[in-house]
Amino acid sequence: GFKDSKTLNPTQRASLFQKLKETPEIGFVLRVLHASEISRNMLRKDPYNLNAMSHDSAMEMIQAVLDAGVKIETCYVDTVGVASSYQTKLERAFSGHGIEFVVEKKADDKYAPCSAASIVAKVSRDTITESWKWSESHFEAKGGKDYGSGYPSDPKCKAWMERNLSDPVFGYPDFVRFSWGPAKKALKEEDCALVEWEADEDDDENASSGKGQQMSMNFFVVAGKGDKNKQPPRKKRRSECFEKLGLSKVTSILNT
Repeated sequence: GFKDSKTLNPTQRASLFQKLKETPEIGFVLRVLHASEISRNMLRKDPYNLNAMSHDSAMEMIQAVLDAGVKIETCYVDTVGVASSYQTKLERAFSGHGIEFVVEKKADDKYAPCSAASIVAKVSRDTITESWKWSESHFEAKGGKDYGSGYPSDPKCKAWMERNLSDPVFGYPDFVRFSWGPAKKALKEEDCALVEWEADEDDDENASSGKGQQMSMNFFVVAGKGDKNKQPPRKKRRSECFEKLGLSKVTSILNT
């Protein structure tokens, strides 16, 4: 039954999950990656992609099991990305622990531990989404929580996304992963506000012109009195949005 987890309905998966919890010889650890965490990581200036997050989460869980005093002989992993590279990464991270890693595609169809882990993941996901409380105090979902499976091919999911794109700036509630392709596409098609991450043009120019080293030296060299070569500190160029909106720094706060 565990190997067919993708074809089981929520009730059947919940029943198997209960059996796992009632079996004293079986234990599990769970690491939840919320949509808001994934969005923040993938949309930051130096993107932290989903594969890397998945790898790091798996290693966190393995370490948690080791810290609990459990001896791991063999660890079966359903790969994210290239299986051989992922396996090498795990072997290096846990060198000296005597763990044999088996990293393969569709491991949940081949190995019982991965099949059971798939049940744990799906039931936990269903429980979290069903009991979700909106962090946006004024948000009311149109259609409630009838958002389907969360896959773009699911008509329920597509309909929910279309109904609940309500804010021209923030788009969706943080329940939705903004780095998800369908979400980004919907925000663009609905002509929502675009966000551009501007590079520091001064730094770019210095890097290409070779001025970076000289500027670094000027930062540390202090000119003596009367030094004709003394240069005034160079003012960093402000972001364009500050100029357009006429924003300036706060220099003092008055209590009223």
